[in-house]
Amino acid sequence: MKTKILILIVVVIYSTSLFSQATKKFIDTGSVKNQFDYLITKSYKYKDYKSVKTNWLYKLKANVSDSISALKNEITIANSSINSQNQTIDSLKLAVNSSKETVNNLNTKIQSISLLGLQINKGTFKSIVFSFIAILIILLLFFITKFKQSNSITVQTKQALKELDEEFEAHRKIALEREQKVRRQLQDELNKQKKD
Repeated sequence: MKTKILILIVVVIYSTSLFSQATKKFIDTGSVKNQFDYLITKSYKYKDYKSVKTNWLYKLKANVSDSISALKNEITIANSSINSQNQTIDSLKLAVNSSKETVNNLNTKIQSISLLGLQINKGTFKSIVFSFIAILIILLLFFITKFKQSNSITVQTKQALKELDEEFEAHRKIALEREQKVRRQLQDELNKQKKD
């Protein structure tokens, strides 16, 4: 009878300790770095090793995968924006070249120019054309600036993705090394027990 009660007490204590450990949840919000930090701080320490729950690793893997997908989507959007801006810049360059050709042709004509049936002084006409060119150049500079900003964001995003890939690879290697060490220790223990 005492043995049954003792076994019952041991089973209850063991199951409550397992239940209390199972109630800990992995955070899945915040940056990937914060999630890694949380995983490291909340994992169980055994000697010099950290024991991490498998479901936490799967959740972290899913979160990292989602982050990578989001970054890839941002890169795709940035690339399409860059292509659109390149097309706009090309069309503006064509418009500027066309305007310059118009100005050169008008300079060769006589002092007065007929525009929509009205005779306009050459100086007035020049100021109108140069104003138009100035507006186009300002627009061109604006789009070039936007292009450079988008390109800078793309480069930064690619760099961040590369760093994230490197961090993930380093983490994967460390996890693999830990797993190999644990397997070696288990095999050593099994070998010792076989010898005994």
